[in-house]
Amino acid sequence: VQLVESGGGSVQAGGSLRLSCEASGINFSVNRMGWYRQAPGNERELVAVIIIGGHTAYGDSVKGRFNISRHKIKNQVYLQMDGLEPEDTATYFCNARIYGVDYWGKGTLVTVSS
Repeated sequence: VQLVESGGGSVQAGGSLRLSCEASGINFSVNRMGWYRQAPGNERELVAVIIIGGHTAYGDSVKGRFNISRHKIKNQVYLQMDGLEPEDTATYFCNARIYGVDYWGKGTLVTVSS
């Protein structure tokens, strides 16, 4: 299983970015995919997850600003980030949970300047 993220970059506060992640090496639909982030000196934290069928959950700090979605057929997940704040600066990791095992991408850096 491989997860590859794209879409990170630098943006000013108030701006937007869209992250994408594609899972490969799987011949079935992944039930749970999501995004986590880790800032220097901090633990990795949940950003958002989405389950097949559309159920979503978000970390408290991003509710109302970020939106997670997924491709209906392919194992692709997206994160639309609006109203970005300097506190959102972190490396964002794509996650897929398959039969209770977590798989991770290498991460994509998001930097928000004030």
